[in-house]
Amino acid sequence: MGSNGALYYLTTLLVYGGVDALACLGLSMQFGVAGVTNFGFIIFQAAGAYAAAALSMPGDSANGGFQSYIGGLNLPFPLPWIGAAVVGGLLALPFTFLVGRRLRGDFAAVGLLVTAVMANLLVTNYRPFLNGSAGLSLVPAPLQNSFDPQSSGYQWAYSAAAIGLAAVVFYLLHRLTESPYGRTLRAMRDNDVVADSLGKNLTALRLSMLVLGGAIAGLSGGVLVGFINLWAPSGWGYAETVVLFAAVIIGGAGNHKGAILGAILVPLGFEEASRFIPPIGSPGLIPALQWVAIGLLIIVFIWFRPEGVIPEKRRINLAFGLPASAPASAATDANDAWSLPGTATRASVTERPVQPLAHREQPSAASAQVVPDGDKPVLEAVDVARSFNGVPAVAGVSFALQRGRLTGLIGPNGAGKSTTLAMLAGTLPVTGGTIGYLGQDITTMPAYKRARGGLVRTFQLASEFKKLTVLENLLSAVPSQAGDSLHGALLGRRFWGADEDRATTEAVAMLERFGLTRYANHYAGDLSGGQRRLVEIMRALMASPTVLLLDEPMAGVHPHLAREMGQQLVGLCNEGMTIMMVEHELSIMDEFCDPVVVMAEGAVLAEGTMTQLRARSEVVEAYLVG
Repeated sequence: MGSNGALYYLTTLLVYGGVDALACLGLSMQFGVAGVTNFGFIIFQAAGAYAAAALSMPGDSANGGFQSYIGGLNLPFPLPWIGAAVVGGLLALPFTFLVGRRLRGDFAAVGLLVTAVMANLLVTNYRPFLNGSAGLSLVPAPLQNSFDPQSSGYQWAYSAAAIGLAAVVFYLLHRLTESPYGRTLRAMRDNDVVADSLGKNLTALRLSMLVLGGAIAGLSGGVLVGFINLWAPSGWGYAETVVLFAAVIIGGAGNHKGAILGAILVPLGFEEASRFIPPIGSPGLIPALQWVAIGLLIIVFIWFRPEGVIPEKRRINLAFGLPASAPASAATDANDAWSLPGTATRASVTERPVQPLAHREQPSAASAQVVPDGDKPVLEAVDVARSFNGVPAVAGVSFALQRGRLTGLIGPNGAGKSTTLAMLAGTLPVTGGTIGYLGQDITTMPAYKRARGGLVRTFQLASEFKKLTVLENLLSAVPSQAGDSLHGALLGRRFWGADEDRATTEAVAMLERFGLTRYANHYAGDLSGGQRRLVEIMRALMASPTVLLLDEPMAGVHPHLAREMGQQLVGLCNEGMTIMMVEHELSIMDEFCDPVVVMAEGAVLAEGTMTQLRARSEVVEAYLVG
């Protein structure tokens, strides 16, 4: 290979590396950070390539009219590249509203894959659109009228432009990912239902990620087509998306540096290395084996190193004197009791009680239940019902929560308690009845709007964001953060830093009150069951709720500390918060809850104090006996 050939090969590798890095960064943001599994990602790159070609090419009657295509606007550089990014982003809009709102998770991924296959078939078989299966050729190189595209200077400049664009995109995505908005995206990735219950608009978040990733993919297609000067349907089959996913997974999902490394290792390095393998067997054997090897690589990494070569980093906050991590011995079994800092055994727990919320004096249970007569209900359910496939789970439930009261909700397993809480919070839609909140009918209001209005819930099973630290879990619930939007995140830390520091101060104070400061920088998923439950309660309190719906908050918590938590909940009610708590431990209901609602077989059986309920034979028969 001569010096000119070596130069061309090197610059080609650099351009391909920049293009692959752009594509992998876009997919990393969608899949690795936001949890949007886009198996149709390649069509956004293809759309960008076609858009850049159609914008830069002359009319289809040029060059003897051997090609048929729409567009042909012959626009100067850089308009074709800008158009490629715009088209890639705009293409995401129908995906969000036609697929994302109806389908989620794996179903959405399959829907996007099927759509990509259909788009390829359409472009292949309808020649007037983009010249059919033959594709587009003679696509003008950027600035070819002013410079020679075959010169070494042009080749180096093009490769520098491709790598420079990848660097700019990396910087912007890093800015997004390390902001409160990025934290919200990672929370949605970990558990979208919980994120929804904390006031996060999942549709808007997914829309922004599909548009952003689509724009980056479209830009990568525009850069590529300007370099290779042609584009055809055979170059963007669904298998190309598999290569990009392999790069992101192997490099490290959720880590943009890993995405770039994956782009170098897989689509660039791995595929280029296969070119040096001598011909073996039939002509198609080597390409086929290449796909087999890529598939095996994905399986190996998912099995042995799912975090990739460069794992997603744990975001440690050392401000406010927080420790980097708790001692190794601090991790406890999921069934162990929650322990305070410096306590190693259950016996020592009683020596150091939890500080009360807001450092106020502990009120007695009786003093918290004083509500002026005539107050209207804060939250009211009227004949609320829910069926699953025609089978009623909740049938005509009615009750009202008064301001400043800690209301209990009890009943045997399968009574419909958790389903009722889910309907009140909007996590599950009702199939009948109405729900009123602060005088407003919220029956059809989505969960995130209810949460933003102060109606917040926890879940029956521990629902922490596993790959967020404990401190990040708490910060994810703080409402109206300056950096918790795409626009705010792009403005940078100077815009949202002061707001983040205030929120962190509140979160650290919350950790101190519950004795979990030592775990601030631990992944929440690594804590014991009782500790994870406390993280969920603290996170809900960080959302500044008016009404707090707690689903078995004492599960997995030591009885002594459960009583301390009960006293803190009473203190919150004293300050005007309204709480409904599902709990199986009747002694907790006896001491802290008034009134208590009893459910059985999906309906309200009785309501009153525990003393009154014990005197009713139907309640005793349904629940209390045994």
